[in-house]
Amino acid sequence: MRFKAELLNAEEMRRALYRIAHEIVEANKGVEGLALVGIHTRGIPLAERIARYIREFEGKEVPVGILDITLYRDDLSEIGVRPQVRETRIPFDLTGKALVLVDDVLYTGRTARAALDALMDLGRPRRIYLAVLVDRGHRELPIRADFVGKNVPTAKNEVVKVKVEEVDGEDRVELWEREEA
Repeated sequence: MRFKAELLNAEEMRRALYRIAHEIVEANKGVEGLALVGIHTRGIPLAERIARYIREFEGKEVPVGILDITLYRDDLSEIGVRPQVRETRIPFDLTGKALVLVDDVLYTGRTARAALDALMDLGRPRRIYLAVLVDRGHRELPIRADFVGKNVPTAKNEVVKVKVEEVDGEDRVELWEREEA
């Protein structure tokens, strides 16, 4: 793959997540009944950061859960005989909550669909929002994000790589191009 561009640096990521945090509180009319759920892998630290920002400006804790969607993927048969199943931990009752699903990149919509299926097996929230750091287009399902850090029109042969300090040792979003064989 060939590096094309830096889409967001660390400060731009922080500002985008801070803005998303404000938009979430505004859409929910406060933090009452609000909870965040980060999708493995990079959605988890993004959800934790959004919760921290909300705590800073609202003075209230918003619970954060983590969700593994592996067994809900529609391409499970294509990813190998032994898919890596990770932890799902939702330390609160979903019923009646306004949930915000948090992920790094929205592309085809299939991850979001799998996450919705997984959540419905765990309870019946009042409302589910979707927050993503980057929306790159190319949807295959009728899914859209409610909160977006940055919209980036991409080509099918391009890849958006989100790096977060907690997983990758740095914060930045990059655009890469697949080399043609």
